[in-house]
Amino acid sequence: MDTITKPVSLREHVVPIEAGAHVVAAHWLKSALALALADGRVLRWRDGEAESVEPHAGGILSACTDGERLITGGDDGRVVATGAEGEPTEIARDPKRRWIDAVTLSGSGSLAWNTGKTVHSRDDKGRVKSLDFVTTPQGLVFAPKGYRLAVAQMNGVSLWYPNTEAKPEFLEWKGSHLDVIWSPDGRFVVSSMQENALHGWRLGDKPTHMRMTGYPAKPRSLSWSHDGLWLASSGADAAIVWPFQGEGPTGKAPRECGARHAKVTRVAFHPKALVLAVGYDDGCILMIRLTDASELLVRPAIKASGVTAFAWDKLGKRLAFGTEDGVAGVLTLPAG
Repeated sequence: MDTITKPVSLREHVVPIEAGAHVVAAHWLKSALALALADGRVLRWRDGEAESVEPHAGGILSACTDGERLITGGDDGRVVATGAEGEPTEIARDPKRRWIDAVTLSGSGSLAWNTGKTVHSRDDKGRVKSLDFVTTPQGLVFAPKGYRLAVAQMNGVSLWYPNTEAKPEFLEWKGSHLDVIWSPDGRFVVSSMQENALHGWRLGDKPTHMRMTGYPAKPRSLSWSHDGLWLASSGADAAIVWPFQGEGPTGKAPRECGARHAKVTRVAFHPKALVLAVGYDDGCILMIRLTDASELLVRPAIKASGVTAFAWDKLGKRLAFGTEDGVAGVLTLPAG
């Protein structure tokens, strides 16, 4: 990626955005940026102009996108879709107003969310199936292909086909599994754990375990490289990047990128290059190229306010970020 070969700061290419509340998530809706905020608002920003709508009567807990809509789950028990323009539209409502702290979309338009100990999945034709779990479901993610859902929970991850009556396959590993991510080629499932670790499975007739330990904190942010060969994670004073070439990371040491005297809180790989955006709990943001470990400063450690959200646009020309104290911004990479 030629735009970051020079060892210079990118600070002057950042446009600040005043979000006014903790930024839960950031997503691009084509040319518009949508920031999901903890106070229940969605801030829509395009070319320096911002407006906010209020899809939730309460806080936003989770968000995802298909590039057309921002889907949010709130503590008001509602799932709501917000487009780049127009008013938000309610998709689902829990009659008991239970929190919806996990939402996910598939490439074909299927949607899943949790309420209490139940996961609901709606296919691209609008048909909803629900499945009850013994323990509270945590993270949710669809497989890159097909209508299959991974559900992180206590002592493992369930792989569920909502359009069949088959019992979900259970990938067991003792501990509390919080987030889950599926590799782009569908070969690996990896979860983050309460026990300051990642755990992975290489899928097949007999799934193979992969332990990734040694974190001083919970690795809550995970990001695959565009080629699916690297998995970056937060939870340490550097971005921990695991190699997934061949059979996975077992027996291989991870790379540590951007070591500082601060904890990494967010990571996001560029969509087309081996470049990683790294955010820290002191508000600093670095951009790091894996090929030679070169670093560029995007944002200095202005305040002790952690980076909570990243979003690259589809072409990888702009990086949006947000923090827990309501500061956000958009970096536009210089041409040439």
